Amino acid sequence: MTVMTDDPERTAAERERLALEKKRERYVWYYLGYFLFGIHIVAFVMIFAVRHAK
Repeated sequence: MTVMTDDPERTAAERERLALEKKRERYVWYYLGYFLFGIHIVAFVMIFAVRHAK
């Protein structure tokens, strides 16, 4: 009884799925970075406004 593990269609689909997963993970990191950067910008603007309020 022989099991075929080198099915080219299956491996191509697996490679495509892994590539898509890697791309989506990279986008998640980009969105997280932009979000954290934006929070810091807002915090600096609020600190500036509070320190310069009369």
